[in-house]
Amino acid sequence: MITALLAELTGSFHVALAALGSAIGIGLVGKGASESVGRNPGAFGKVMVMAILAIAFAESIVFFALFLVK
Repeated sequence: MITALLAELTGSFHVALAALGSAIGIGLVGKGASESVGRNPGAFGKVMVMAILAIAFAESIVFFALFLVK
C-alpha cells in the first residue's frame, strides 16, 4: 500500500518540478525581453519573436513531463 502511494507521489512530484522550472524559465525570458526592448526599442519585433519561441520551448518541458506520467 505504501509503495503505491509513494509511486503516485513521485509521479506527481516530477511534474510539479517541471512546471516550476518552466515557470521560472518563462519569467526569466520575459524579464530579459522587456529589458532588451527597454534598451533598444527599435528591435521590438525581433526580440518579441525570439521571446515567443523561447517561451514555447520552455513550456514544452511541462508537456513532456505530463506525457511521461501516463
